[in-house]
Amino acid sequence: MPHFEPWQIVAVPFPYVERPVEQRRPALVVTSNLGGRHDLLWVLMITAAAHRRWPGDVVIADHAMAGLPIPSVVRTAKIATIAASFAQRLGFLPEAHTAEIRAMLRQRLPDS
Repeated sequence: MPHFEPWQIVAVPFPYVERPVEQRRPALVVTSNLGGRHDLLWVLMITAAAHRRWPGDVVIADHAMAGLPIPSVVRTAKIATIAASFAQRLGFLPEAHTAEIRAMLRQRLPDS
């Protein structure tokens, strides 16, 4: 079973909420240790920067360094749970973006 770290960029079959399909696309690993299980990943969607922006989108300044073919954004509004066995490594998110994404996730997740 492959092991993934937070802030890795992976290609996964990401589910859509707008239609009952999945599309293989890049995503950002948020965590890989869900209740002690390393076979599940929480991931955030990554999409083309040319698409209409959503509140909470974080622009990836150096897409090539992150292993992405085109300018991209992390869409913090779209999170999914994916089996790690379906993920393929692409790269890492530049460290400069991690604090901004953490802040966006704190805003989106309710206090418990």
